[in-house]
Amino acid sequence: MSYQSKTLVIAGAFAAALAGAATTASAQENEKCFGVALAGQNDCAAGEGTTCAGTSKVDYQGNAWKLVPAGTCLTMELPAAEDGMARMGSLEALDRDMAS
Repeated sequence: MSYQSKTLVIAGAFAAALAGAATTASAQENEKCFGVALAGQNDCAAGEGTTCAGTSKVDYQGNAWKLVPAGTCLTMELPAAEDGMARMGSLEALDRDMAS
């Protein structure tokens, strides 16, 4: 193998390692936040009554989640529920605003 070929192989391995590290870092910068997605805008693997991404039936459905920047879920400002109660995001599934 020539010097140039070895250099390309090493550069390719280095680039692959960096790409893997960047993916892991990106995944760690987000968290699942339940009860903040609008109808049809949840991310994959939502709760009962949904099958995957985009299948939530109502706004702020408690068992549907959305990826949000880490540390922001519990401080997001959401509109109040119809009964006037304040809504907040949660790191765990909620029982509120469920689809009929």
